[in-house]
Amino acid sequence: MIKNSIPPLRPVMAAAVAGSFLMLVFGLTYRVLAARLAAPADVAPIAPAALEQFPRQMGDWNGEDVPIDEATVRATDTDAHLNRRYGRHGGLESVLFYVACGVKVRDLMPHRPEVCYVGAGWTSVGRRSLELPLNDGRKLPCNVLQFARGAFSTQKIAVLDYYLVDGEYCRDVSLLRSKAWHGSGAVRYVAQVQIATPVTATLNADAAVRIVSDFAVESALSTARLFENPEKPQGSDEFHKAIKEE
Repeated sequence: MIKNSIPPLRPVMAAAVAGSFLMLVFGLTYRVLAARLAAPADVAPIAPAALEQFPRQMGDWNGEDVPIDEATVRATDTDAHLNRRYGRHGGLESVLFYVACGVKVRDLMPHRPEVCYVGAGWTSVGRRSLELPLNDGRKLPCNVLQFARGAFSTQKIAVLDYYLVDGEYCRDVSLLRSKAWHGSGAVRYVAQVQIATPVTATLNADAAVRIVSDFAVESALSTARLFENPEKPQGSDEFHKAIKEE
């Protein structure tokens, strides 16, 4: 007697139905999330001039603005941005400090180092997650990514990245997705912070990570205060008093 080699249809049909159901659920989930992320924000965006209040001097760090061309600004889909180079120790250590903020969550999520740097021709060569202790007792969750480009990876850079969502620090977009489920009104503002420094022959990868981490700790509280009180100049006595009290 020859046995039938064709598998029973019932398990196959059950698997097909289950697969179709999962695809339907995931598809609906994606569409609902996308719709909520794309919903018009009902809060006023922060004024571009507000970010200019960020202190140019913090501890040993001194900063100067680095202009960004208009085409790049439009491509970021942000309401306001800050791009400033800070240096210390006579310029032996320096970072590029970039802050972009907005109230449209969907527009900010795609602009991440792992997307934008790779799109600009860099290759990702390393990534680590850190939690840096801040002066107010909190910890700053962040990612530090390393990129290289050139025929023999002649250029290397370390980039520390995190988000600030309504005063809460977050290392990635998971908090944004979580808040999106509650509707666009659940997010007052989103700021993305990137701190970058080159890796060179005299500044290895570990030293670069230390430098961007040092600046992240030095600047994190000032960054948060900027969005809590955008109308108060950060150079004022009231601002520095608030920072010390924290």
